[in-house]
Amino acid sequence: MSLVDLVDIGGPDRLLIAPQDIRTADPTMAADIYAGYFAFAGKMVNTHGASPFEVPPPSPAWAANLSGFGWLRHLRAADTALARANGRVLVEDWITHCGRPSNTCDWEPRVIARRLLSWLSQSPLILEGADRQFYSRFMKNVSRQASVLQRRLNEDPAGETRLLILIALSEFSLCADGMSGQQQRMSRLLGEELERQILADGGHIARNPQIIIDLLLDMLPLRQAYAARGLGAPQQLLNAIDRMMPMLRLFRHGDGAIALFNGMGSTAPHDLATILAYDDARSASLINAPYSGYQRLETGPAVLILDAGVAPPAEYSSRAHAGCLSFEFSFDTQRLIVNCGSPNESRATMRDLARSTAAHSTLTMADTSSCQFAKGSGLNRLLEGQITSGPRKVTVNRQSAEDCIAIEVSHDGYERQFGVIHTRSLFLSTDGERLEGEDSITESGRKITNALLARYAIRFHLHPSVRAQLSEDRQSVELSTPSGQVWTFESEGYDIDLEESVFFAGPHGVGKTEQIVIHASRRDEGPINWSLVKS
Repeated sequence: MSLVDLVDIGGPDRLLIAPQDIRTADPTMAADIYAGYFAFAGKMVNTHGASPFEVPPPSPAWAANLSGFGWLRHLRAADTALARANGRVLVEDWITHCGRPSNTCDWEPRVIARRLLSWLSQSPLILEGADRQFYSRFMKNVSRQASVLQRRLNEDPAGETRLLILIALSEFSLCADGMSGQQQRMSRLLGEELERQILADGGHIARNPQIIIDLLLDMLPLRQAYAARGLGAPQQLLNAIDRMMPMLRLFRHGDGAIALFNGMGSTAPHDLATILAYDDARSASLINAPYSGYQRLETGPAVLILDAGVAPPAEYSSRAHAGCLSFEFSFDTQRLIVNCGSPNESRATMRDLARSTAAHSTLTMADTSSCQFAKGSGLNRLLEGQITSGPRKVTVNRQSAEDCIAIEVSHDGYERQFGVIHTRSLFLSTDGERLEGEDSITESGRKITNALLARYAIRFHLHPSVRAQLSEDRQSVELSTPSGQVWTFESEGYDIDLEESVFFAGPHGVGKTEQIVIHASRRDEGPINWSLVKS
């Protein structure tokens, strides 16, 4: 039976509570929405008085954002009678034009779950002053959406979509009257899914920091909803939140931005600050996350964050990157070495480039990524960019001494194609002003034809605010920051190149930057040593 044929089932006739939406709201956007301007995913549409749900969407991402109704929070923040009336009209408009299940974007599981969460949290805006007829129509449609999500849940959706559906259905069962049986079942399923997806160190199984942020923005209000109903939240929910907070801090640089690994793009500082304000224990940053595959080295004002993990399971890998052994380095509030990050929804065509190993501060063999991504036709098209092969074994050896923190890591992502293992050693001084590194390629014993001819490059992508000056003899690069810091990058015995790069994670979109590159060949003997020293 298709969605179109789905028969509505009975549901609750009233809501008891409205969960808090803790995402940042901008009341000034209410005027734009009232005037018919809808800006999502880098696209602005002027409806010219028509319903936004009748206007051809400029992109799938724009349509998903529109139908997800997250923008209702801006209308509620305006706190005016006009904004409340406008919000109710737009909800009614959607019910009229899109309210029957269909095979369109409006009824994709992630969009339904996001809309359900938005409508529940913004129900005071939607329902204040509404007549009985609208209230009944609203509740009927909310129940219909929950029914479709339940059906999708029974079909066992893969990846983080299943967790989002369970969060939405759990919240609905708490908010609506007379759903105690459903609430108990959803709590049990939610707990089971959290155990599956939230790792022991607090990371998400997909290894994407942005997913941690998104989940906490939904899980914190859900925890409050249990308390508002006087019910005990699933212990797995409470434990997951407690573990995720220090994990989120692991990724945080001195300027407050989150490190750019495995799908992370530009940091939304207000959302991040909101989440961390809920961390009652003010937990310290995690430094060793072996289950998620990340390491944090922190000495003085210096922070180094390292990807030391294998690729996530295939069903969670569609946004993961080939950045094994890449690192980011910051000092005080200045990021110096970064990865290129992930572009926002408006630049989706650039995601393949952003996922490549060359877009990360690590070693790249023969312009080839350490992970292979599904693409093309047939079965690969169904896999939608999932990682089909990548590092299977990553070793980590971390030690602390009086003068530095040292870590040695290796991965076998190039073993199958080139018969080599990449090993990286990093030494961060106790004052944070000296970072030394050593990168080496060693044979694994697997003989590959012509592999000895392969060349490789070690890349260090610079944050866009850093200015770089290559020395005439190509033996060093001077780095200058807006705050007046001066650093010198050097490499022993190898010429250094300064090349163009792209920073995908800027607050205003894609921008230019530079990268330090050391080129070498398999025929070269010994490791490549390099250093970054503050003047």
